[in-house]
Amino acid sequence: MKNTYFDLIDQSYYFPQEGFDLRDGYLTFYGVSLKYLIEKYGTPFRLLYLPRINDQIKKARNLFNRAIRKNNYGGKYYYCYCTKCNHFAPVVKTALKEDVHIETSSSYDIDLIQQLYKEGALGKSTIMVHNGYKTDSYLDKIIQLNRDGFKNSITVLDSKKELYRLKEKANGQKIKIGIRMAIDEEPQSSYYTSRLGIRPSEVIDFYKNDIQSCENFDLQMLHFFVDSGIKDTMYYWGEFQKALKIYAELKRSSPELKALNLGGGFPIRNNLGFEFDYEYIINQLVANIKSMCTQEQIPEPDIFTEFGKYTVGESGAVIFSVLEQKQQNDTELWYMIDNSLLNTIPDSWSIFEKFILLPINKWHNEYTRASIGGLSCDHSDYYNYEDMNQQIMLPRYDSDDKEPLYVGFFHTGAYQDAISGYGGIKHCLIPSPKYILIDRDEKGNFVDTMYSNEQTVEQMLAILGYRTE
Repeated sequence: MKNTYFDLIDQSYYFPQEGFDLRDGYLTFYGVSLKYLIEKYGTPFRLLYLPRINDQIKKARNLFNRAIRKNNYGGKYYYCYCTKCNHFAPVVKTALKEDVHIETSSSYDIDLIQQLYKEGALGKSTIMVHNGYKTDSYLDKIIQLNRDGFKNSITVLDSKKELYRLKEKANGQKIKIGIRMAIDEEPQSSYYTSRLGIRPSEVIDFYKNDIQSCENFDLQMLHFFVDSGIKDTMYYWGEFQKALKIYAELKRSSPELKALNLGGGFPIRNNLGFEFDYEYIINQLVANIKSMCTQEQIPEPDIFTEFGKYTVGESGAVIFSVLEQKQQNDTELWYMIDNSLLNTIPDSWSIFEKFILLPINKWHNEYTRASIGGLSCDHSDYYNYEDMNQQIMLPRYDSDDKEPLYVGFFHTGAYQDAISGYGGIKHCLIPSPKYILIDRDEKGNFVDTMYSNEQTVEQMLAILGYRTE
């Protein structure tokens, strides 16, 4: 039996596959030479391959539109990007070039929208779906958006009290609103009903008793969100059917209601054997809504989705050098990398999120089981097979090799900077790595740009209040 790392991958998965291939013994990412980037910039660095964002948006939109035609569906499809997933300007602007709409989560998202408008990245016709708990500042800025002419701004009520606060601040101004329906969480959750949204049993009465008489409020949308995402499970379809029943009943009382927001998101590839039938799931979503509307004799609603992780997750990667290998006992081999997992991919240790882990070089060396150790002194700064529920295999290497082993965590484009914080103070004062953007020019050639260099010690000391000369 062959036991090189390449043979292990080749025997276990279809390889090469979308996004991953070898060129002269080195891994490429969507055709981008990681060897070139390592030689040019050094490690560690975070990279973002912007064309993948375009591809994901086009894929979902095409599949939804195809399902709409197949099912003779009367409503339209609207793709929203969740800014909380990745707020970086190159990411949001890349998504907006595909004519997506925007979902917001906090007061500061409105400032971001205003800035994007000033820069010409979006127009006042762009649909804004405002989710999350509404602080006074958040509501004030939503009202200001309406006054500034963003007439497709939809405030999704997360609680009943938000209606009364919004009513007071709107002062008779016409406002488009939505209602978020609370869902029952999965059985293994630590609580039964989501804190987000309004109880399903109260939605209809809330509309009839409190919203219907408000002439300046225009109910446009019913929103429901399953935290684990859109999946082919009994749990998801159960919550989905519950939302359809609420929509049908609400529609009979509220003729202006015209949109069903599915919330949640699609899963992304977190291993080389990942399989998910996007086309089947999308067709089932559209067909089920169509069937419900036919049965209830109501028009089909416009369908909204809010894809964040799906939009940007597969575009990202973090590349490290292995500084040292430590054999701590007979069975545990540690590969120590040149940054901290706590700082760069916090989901890996906080919620044990899986990412695709692959070596960049030495694919023709023998493989071994190993654990990844971060640079900090924290016990949790690691990535290994027990927590990930998957074997972590990497090439063996000789510590005297002139070229170190390079490893990459792939599909890290969603949430990681938002959770760990971009720049600022990092655990053990380990700096944020370099940030590289990859795009294509008009001729299709790759263009790499340094978005930001590695954070300096002076920057961190200044934040902490130390005087640096």
